[in-house]
Amino acid sequence: MERRFEVRYRELMDDAKLRPEAYQGMLPRLEAFVQPFFQCLPTAAQQRHSADYLKGLLSNLERKTMEPIAYFHEQDRQSLQKFVGQAPWNHRPMILELVSQVGKQLGTANGVLVFDPSGFPKRGLESVGVARQWCGRLGKMDNCQVGIYMAYVSEEEHALVDFRLYLPRKWSHDRVRRNKCHVPKGTKFRTRHALILEMLQEHGPRLPHAWIAGDDELGKNAEFRGELRDLEEQYLLAVPSNTLVRDLDVEPPPHLGKGPPPKVPYTQVKNWAANLPEETWAEIDVRDGEKGPLQVQAVKVRVQTKKKNRNGPEETLVVCREKQGDGKWKLDYFLSNASVSTPLKEFARVIKAEHRIEECLQRAKGEAGLADYEVRTWEGWHHHQTLSLLASWFLTQEKRRGEKIIPQYHRSSSTPDHRAMVA
Repeated sequence: MERRFEVRYRELMDDAKLRPEAYQGMLPRLEAFVQPFFQCLPTAAQQRHSADYLKGLLSNLERKTMEPIAYFHEQDRQSLQKFVGQAPWNHRPMILELVSQVGKQLGTANGVLVFDPSGFPKRGLESVGVARQWCGRLGKMDNCQVGIYMAYVSEEEHALVDFRLYLPRKWSHDRVRRNKCHVPKGTKFRTRHALILEMLQEHGPRLPHAWIAGDDELGKNAEFRGELRDLEEQYLLAVPSNTLVRDLDVEPPPHLGKGPPPKVPYTQVKNWAANLPEETWAEIDVRDGEKGPLQVQAVKVRVQTKKKNRNGPEETLVVCREKQGDGKWKLDYFLSNASVSTPLKEFARVIKAEHRIEECLQRAKGEAGLADYEVRTWEGWHHHQTLSLLASWFLTQEKRRGEKIIPQYHRSSSTPDHRAMVA
């Protein structure tokens, strides 16, 4: 091995080692952590089952499904399975406690609320909400469940705070499947955007924030952007490359004296960006630290958007591009109701925050068993998701604690040694 590679290898290995003090007192901290969440459970048995399930989600089990977790605690799986999948305990007080803690510990005035759907592939048709629909995890249409997630992102950290199960329209009238999966009576079909607005209105006042962010599935819906404006929320939402806009800073064609004055024609955002001169793009640093700066190029402009077949409101179009390894540019497009005078660096910060929800979901799936479940009922899905979000939040707190007591502590809190400590 060449010396330069050997030196770098040793640096990486040293960085991967954690001092014992990062783990000291973890189990007592976990016991203290669960207390405010489990107080809403009416019986000691339910509190015990919740604690056992949470420890299983935090463990180093390869698959964090019901049977391995039960065996992990040397228990019969039926009692734990009944608690998660059938018992009628209310998960909402736990979510409200989670939101309260995240707001107090991570809250900053310039925080960002980020929303994103996430798919869970399923082979059969018996699980609640399963249908053939777009599954981002697979990158195609397939049989899956879809959860809509809400994350809070600030300069302090980022964490998932709530979720909704998307119940496809075909489930609205399928009484047999709804009864079999214990879907509550009165549960009607609601769009993904309606579920997001419900979470926003419930938790927005508790989570200090300046922005709403999300992917192009959210941004392409003009009605959804309008509802955010009605709520006086400031948004920066990704939109597809074929979104139509009218550049309001371009002089319209000359008026020839007949009919109304002509306007600048609408064009797709990808075509608008392709025609920009090189000097229009501004360099922005979007990452600092040990890995060095990461620069992207960005541009912003006042535009008019379309709402169905009518002229829409004035918005700000932001386009970011980043050069790939093959030398080609990757472009992303965003619409915002913020003033065009907003600095590009601030837009770039929100774009960066929008990607944090992907990290949150990866953390929850990889470290806290978010996707490792075999429940089929409405109650089971919501119970598992809640306990998984709590496990992920505990790991986030442990990570922040490690960074405070050990400055060079930058590893994820999901190391095998860490999870083994929970056992």
